Parts: sequence; structure tokens; C-alpha cells
Amino acid sequence: MLFSDNSRYSYAVSPLIEVICQLRFPTILSIGSTEPAQFQEMIRGEFPKYVARQEQQPLKITNPNAPQPQIERQPPITNYNFISTDGLWKINLTKDFIALSTLRYTSWEEFAQKLDKVLALFIQIYHPAFFERIGLRYVNAFSRNRLGLQDELWDDLINAPFIGVLSEPDVDEKATGKCALDVEMNLGENRHMKLHAGPGMLGDGKKDPEPKFILDGDFSVVDKQIAAQRIAGELDVLHDYGVRLFNSAVSEELHNAMGPTPK
Repeated sequence: MLFSDNSRYSYAVSPLIEVICQLRFPTILSIGSTEPAQFQEMIRGEFPKYVARQEQQPLKITNPNAPQPQIERQPPITNYNFISTDGLWKINLTKDFIALSTLRYTSWEEFAQKLDKVLALFIQIYHPAFFERIGLRYVNAFSRNRLGLQDELWDDLINAPFIGVLSEPDVDEKATGKCALDVEMNLGENRHMKLHAGPGMLGDGKKDPEPKFILDGDFSVVDKQIAAQRIAGELDVLHDYGVRLFNSAVSEELHNAMGPTPK
């Protein structure tokens, strides 16, 4: 089953390494033309660190069906970063989107409360006409070493179909160099999911050589016009999909090893 029940737990050893919520809106040129000083002043108490980065956009291909399509280099976009003192929370703001991310996710209620505050201030200052995409992404990295499960196979810890051929008894995990599941699917009512699941190294294994099992679910709502009043309800639905996907992927052995406490 791809989506299980929506039972919620806190884990003593949580596999979550990052949670990101991004909201896209029609371009607001004033954000890119001047620094967002007023916005910074209103959030500076919680996000005192500030960094502005220039990010290059992908090349734009015009007339792709022509004999000689033209390739245009697009101007870079300024990404304004506002970071908490401990570096665990961050706001990203560009002329096209605003995002809140954390490296220390404790509960949906805490995350949603921070997002509500940030979003209310953004709307108050910039008055976006509407939103075009709401995205909620959960990135998990399961470590057998942290859980004392070094001798276990992923087949014992992760349920099918999330581990692909590694679930087959005649497949040797140590002899398999790469095995990943990548899915894009429509969830109905303008909702979508992009899923990546499989063993992999964090940061190319430069700092940590232990292979982790990555479960990366990106849930979104894409619509021509999403009113601000719809955001909270849509995010609750996307969060519910994230919980149900996680519960479906994790075996009972792995669930118990992480030290669950029902919410």
C-alpha cells in the first residue's frame, strides 16, 4: 500500500533531516529590485542572520521546433536568506516564491505556526494577488548505525514497493550498486507527488560514509489562482499525505527501533 493510515508519532531517533514549504506567486518585481528591508525588520527577532545570493536561472530555449532553436541566457535571480541564530530555520524569498525550511522539525503544529506568522507578514507587505503553487517536502534519511541495526538489511526495515528489487530474496544488497524509486504522480484535485526512495550517501559521503535510506516526498498543489485563505487547508491535506506515505514505507521493526511516542 502506497499510503497507509495517518497515525502520528514522535520519534526519539527521528530520520527527518529537512522539511520545506514553498509557496509560488506571480512575479513581484519590487522584491528583486530592492532589498526587502521592511520584511527583514519584521522577522529579524527570530531570523537575525541575512544573506543575499545570486542564483543563475536555467537557459531558455525559444522556438524549440525551429531548424535552429535559439538559446537565451536569463538574468540571475536574487535569493534573500533569513536565518535563525542557531542556523536550523531559514526563510528564502525571491520575486517568485517564499519558503520556510527547518533542519529541526519537532511537530507539524510548530512548523505551521511559524509558517503562518511568516506568511502573514509577507502578505501584509507585498500583497500577492494569489498563489500558484503550494509545496510541502519531507526529506528522511534512515541510519542503521544510529538505530543499532547495522546487521539488518533494508529489506527488513523498509517495506515494498519502496526498495524495489532489494525486496527480492535472490538480490544481494551488498552487490547492488544502485537501486532507487523515482515517482511522479497525480493525487487528484490539482495535487501532485514527487517521490525519491532508495539507499544513498548524504553529501556524496564526504563527511559521513554510511549509506542511508533516503525517503524524499514532495507534495504540492498547483492551481492558477490559490487564495491565501486556502493555504492552511491545502497544507493540512499535503501533511496528511506525508504522514501516510511515511507510515507505509516503514516496517514495524524500524518503527519500534526509532522509539515511537503516539501524538
